[in-house]
Amino acid sequence: MGGKQQHGGTRHSVVFAVNGEKFEVSSVDPSTTLLEFLRYHTRFKTLVDAEKTHRPEPPPGLSKLTISEAEKAIAGNLCRCTGYRPIADACKSFAADDSHVQQNHEQFDESKVPTLLSSAEQVVQLSREYYPVGEPITKSGAALQASGEAIYVDDIPSPINCLYGAFIYSTKPLARIKGIEFKSESVPDVVTALLSYKDIPEGGQNIGSKTIFGSEPLFADEHTRCAGQPVAFVVADSQKNADRAADVAVVDYEMGNLEPPILSVEEAVDRSSLFEVPSFLYPKPVGDISKGMNEADHRILAAEIKLGSQYYFYMETQTALAVPDEDNCLVVYSSIQCPESAHATIARCLGIPEHNVRVITRRVGGAFGGKAIKAMPVATACALAAYKLCRPVRIYVKRKTDMIMVGGRHPMKITYSVGFKSNGKITALQLNILIDAGLSPDVSPIMPSNMIGALKKYDWGALHFDIKVCRTNLPSRSAMRAPGEVQGSFIAEAVIEHVASTLSMEVDFVRNINLHTHKSLNLFYESSAGEYAEYTLPLIWDKLAVSSSFNQRTEMIKEFNRSNLWRKKGVCRLPIVHEVTLRSTPGKVSILSDGSVVVEVGGIEMGQGLWTKVKQMAAFALSSIKCGGTGNLLEKVRVVQADTLSVIQGGFTAGSTTSEASCQVVRDCCNILAHLQSVNLSASSMYVPDFTSMQYLNYGAAVSEVEVNLLTGETTIVRSDIIYDCGQSLNPAVDLGQIEGAFVQGIGFFMLEEYAANSDGLVVSEGTWTYKIPTLDTIPKKFNVEILNSGHHKQRVLSSKVSVHCATRAAIREAWKQLLSWSQLDQSDLTFDLEVPATMQVVKELCGLDSVEKYLQWRMAESKRACHQRDGL
Repeated sequence: MGGKQQHGGTRHSVVFAVNGEKFEVSSVDPSTTLLEFLRYHTRFKTLVDAEKTHRPEPPPGLSKLTISEAEKAIAGNLCRCTGYRPIADACKSFAADDSHVQQNHEQFDESKVPTLLSSAEQVVQLSREYYPVGEPITKSGAALQASGEAIYVDDIPSPINCLYGAFIYSTKPLARIKGIEFKSESVPDVVTALLSYKDIPEGGQNIGSKTIFGSEPLFADEHTRCAGQPVAFVVADSQKNADRAADVAVVDYEMGNLEPPILSVEEAVDRSSLFEVPSFLYPKPVGDISKGMNEADHRILAAEIKLGSQYYFYMETQTALAVPDEDNCLVVYSSIQCPESAHATIARCLGIPEHNVRVITRRVGGAFGGKAIKAMPVATACALAAYKLCRPVRIYVKRKTDMIMVGGRHPMKITYSVGFKSNGKITALQLNILIDAGLSPDVSPIMPSNMIGALKKYDWGALHFDIKVCRTNLPSRSAMRAPGEVQGSFIAEAVIEHVASTLSMEVDFVRNINLHTHKSLNLFYESSAGEYAEYTLPLIWDKLAVSSSFNQRTEMIKEFNRSNLWRKKGVCRLPIVHEVTLRSTPGKVSILSDGSVVVEVGGIEMGQGLWTKVKQMAAFALSSIKCGGTGNLLEKVRVVQADTLSVIQGGFTAGSTTSEASCQVVRDCCNILAHLQSVNLSASSMYVPDFTSMQYLNYGAAVSEVEVNLLTGETTIVRSDIIYDCGQSLNPAVDLGQIEGAFVQGIGFFMLEEYAANSDGLVVSEGTWTYKIPTLDTIPKKFNVEILNSGHHKQRVLSSKVSVHCATRAAIREAWKQLLSWSQLDQSDLTFDLEVPATMQVVKELCGLDSVEKYLQWRMAESKRACHQRDGL
């Protein structure tokens, strides 16, 4: 590109691409990352600025963004992780704001780079004991994803004669279906087929998903049993026409002589509409609850907490492609966390042998649990249509339909009673929990165990609970990132804060006095507590207090709150205890004739870096042999897509443990290839964790500081610090991203994402206009994460916990206390309660715009009181 480029011809202005002259595209290394290019741009921009005479005037009507305008535009970008932070900052360098650009400068000035939206510090402790395992190498496929070359299901070219599908769902919670019509006359011309439960082949079953706890139908039969339940699958010649047909479809309902639907957990209990939890999954109580309550100096009785749902909001919605093959076979490409389960479900639905079905998953564009059970009916509906019509059928579910149909995190109602000493030590905790599972069991029976496992992070003295999993006429809830653990941890912190408030004590003191000793840890976590040396939480707890300057900042925040009427801050420190259970996973490693290596595992790459860790483990395990002579062994390893006819018994990719289990099975396969004589150069294995070590505990702690604006309800996360003990991280760079992403997703649940439904249970927050997930300006302004490689466990994994809500609650409590003082109300008679999510509207109502009026009234009253006192003197 040595010649001058000229663009224009459509307006009276001709724009010369001067930047194009100075920047030769051919000089850019193909491996250059976006961030590297943007950093290069900031330096290049100074050269252009120096030659003002050559800079073209922008065409009429076109102006450059200023720094403030660019920052505002960037802040609206959606994110589920923190990887966009440095990119967003670099993008602002494109703005032409004279206040930020030094004129006539001759060299790049780092001080002139715009301030970051947020900053971060990431600390890892590297070990080269198992090189390249433990190295923070770049995530496998990152360049493909960043450049748009990575192939997802919807990127697969449509086969010849491909059709497209869309779901028609119920808008009623319980009704008879009399028929379906299209209200637009033009729609029937583009509709190829309309499939319902009546179109299930003979010998097949109306089944859309199945777990060990039960199944859910693919379509509603004569009755729809929840709003959002699929009633039909419309097939057309394009995705646009299929979606349009589904939008104009009218379902004729009849609701006479039917019982009223169950739309709350209270109704479910009254009508004994419950799912059974297998005894082997139901957690065991700890201690004598009666004795613990009798030992208490104080008691809080029947306090209540309600927690809502949360939508997965993966970037790629549910998608599938089914292609008929010879001899009555089907190949299904699905974006799913458990291809094996989809494989079995499709075969049962169609009434064909499982060897006639092949499910392939290369990668998933975000999942968080929503592509496990909830992806099965999408793949099955496509397979049914392809099987019936003998043509390829694909679907990309639009966001609105996806949000209405897939359910999400489990809502629940919690009632607790707690006994405690005057010094803050808790002696007994009694819980009654009602979990809304929705229409089918899905994986809801795992919730009691997960919740109690997270809640046991404190020494409650005695712990007793009654947990009911309720069946309602609402969409089935499924596993979502840390299912049950997020809620259990929140309940624990709510109880601790309630006790501290009752005793008028510092919350951190009450947390500290109720942390486990190793003795109490063994009592609460019988099978996973481990040895004394493995209990690193006390070390992390104290280390974080120092690294985050927790005590100093606590005092500074007290002074800040005394000095500021309209802004309040809160800070809190929380412990993290995560119980891990490893699962069986298959794998296969093949060495080809040129020495390159192909790896297949049951785990699915969903953005969590599974392929990266597997490559590292394969390179380490094969390092004792030479594959093709010289060269980087990592570059010789390729991890390929999951194929249910190649590696069977793949199981679920969930629970944050599949990466580690996949690495172990690959290590086993490589050991067979490296050390056994006269073996086939393709080795398969099945990793089955040892019963004595399949459970263990991960520890961590987090500190967050939050500022609240009393007038608007706006909350700002000023700073968050996290230390997490990963045992020995398989890839610290990947694990850091997982920790940060989980933290930000937790912010969404506790502070932003309001999951709303109408009186029939139909989701009405079905788009980004009404459902708000974290954006770039939600990320903590300072975000520090440290991975502590204790080395006590070689396969520790990550969980997702968040401390932001507690810090927010602390800040809002300060505002609330101030408002009470202005209102001259007795604080001892009132209990502070903050809803989840603590949206801006919720915060505003609690300490918002009317606070100005309350303040003025208080000031007037104080002035009158002062005047009366002077008159009296």
